[in-house]
Amino acid sequence: MDLHVAQKVIDYALARGATFVDLFEEETRAASVVLKNKKIENASAGIEYGIGVRLVYGTEVVYGFTGIEKEAGLMQLLHALLATRGGTVKKTTANLKLLPMHHAPKMQELLKPPTVLGQNAKLPFLTRACEVGYNVSPHVAQVTASLTDISSKISIINSEGLCVEDDRTRTRFSVAVTAENKEGERFTASESPGALAGFEFFENLDIGMFTEQAAERAVRMLNASYIDGKKMPIILGNGFGGVIFHEACGHPLETEALRKKATPFESKLGEKIAHECVTAIDDGTIQGSWGSIAIDDEGTATERTVLIENGVLKNFISDRIGAQECNVRRTGSARRESYKYAPVARMRNTYIAAGKDTFEDMLQSIDEGLYATKLGGGSVNPATGEFNFAVEEGYRIKKGKVQEAVRGATLIGKGHEILPKISMVASDLELTAGMCGASSGQVPVTVGQPTLKVDEMLVGGR
Repeated sequence: MDLHVAQKVIDYALARGATFVDLFEEETRAASVVLKNKKIENASAGIEYGIGVRLVYGTEVVYGFTGIEKEAGLMQLLHALLATRGGTVKKTTANLKLLPMHHAPKMQELLKPPTVLGQNAKLPFLTRACEVGYNVSPHVAQVTASLTDISSKISIINSEGLCVEDDRTRTRFSVAVTAENKEGERFTASESPGALAGFEFFENLDIGMFTEQAAERAVRMLNASYIDGKKMPIILGNGFGGVIFHEACGHPLETEALRKKATPFESKLGEKIAHECVTAIDDGTIQGSWGSIAIDDEGTATERTVLIENGVLKNFISDRIGAQECNVRRTGSARRESYKYAPVARMRNTYIAAGKDTFEDMLQSIDEGLYATKLGGGSVNPATGEFNFAVEEGYRIKKGKVQEAVRGATLIGKGHEILPKISMVASDLELTAGMCGASSGQVPVTVGQPTLKVDEMLVGGR
């Protein structure tokens, strides 16, 4: 995008009443290969380009996008956006002075760009996954594996003179293994590690280990007995167990929820909302992590944001508009799926920090309960924090000991009610890659936590 053209667009919008203007230019190449039942099911690659233009009037946003970077195309889009304001309001403004374009700090060391190696380089890894999966057990009926890479180059120019660009390359391996018994019952388990990294991530990843873990879990849970539902203490496994905090507590801590007064944490800043053993963080600065960003999609530098410290609410997750409207500080958390979306406050790498308790102490404190080592799908009402999550792998706890595997368990509750009931937190923090959908589309995020104990939670059974 020509900086002189960008300057004309911004000057024109400011002269007609906008209080802030920014342009977001993006070129993204995405490629993936999927192997199912030892055959290529899908192979795709494509490039997408576009520019998003955002006009801000106080805290009101008008947004549009185009695939044309020339002046005529951008001005046509701008006139359409200005027309939504019901006419023109001219004012005097000095011409914008843009700063020189600079590159954001490096958040990854890209050793092997996927765009150079191509799709064929993925096949040996996918073949390896299928071989390992089928060799685990004769009960394995299906193995589906995929490798995906996404490389984006973005530029952000705004009416404060900011000119910044960034390169982001993410790679992810996913495997789903389905086991089947003689009665035709099926159970599917999966693993999906990812990173802010190049093709070297696949080369350094233990494909066989992740596939074996998924296959063994699918076989183990296939013939597990069903659990009876009731309230009970829960030990929640590390890693993807953090999805409960992400969904039921993280989203209500975003200023998008705060702006709409759709959060149980409104007016709770500085107050105790969780057990003192709980410290929760949203960190965009973790080098190479799947959810990390050098700058957010408004061009603000990322940071490590402490959300809850020793049970006390310290910060909200904010973007420019949310921070202004809710009178909180900006945290560099404005994110969007692509140029087709206006940015809003979203999570990055969100996790409950490591504690000092041990798994054995947690077990010994429970007479009868559930050990949920891995969660599956679920649903959440962000306004109320109400959630339900299926337990992909779970075990009955009896008299301080882990017993047989159980299936059919669903964890049910409200995030703000669960936080005070987290009474023990272990030191085995683990982060897991995921995707989060909200008003600005699907964005890569990391969830995580150590193993922790919830004193009481409603468990739905069969």
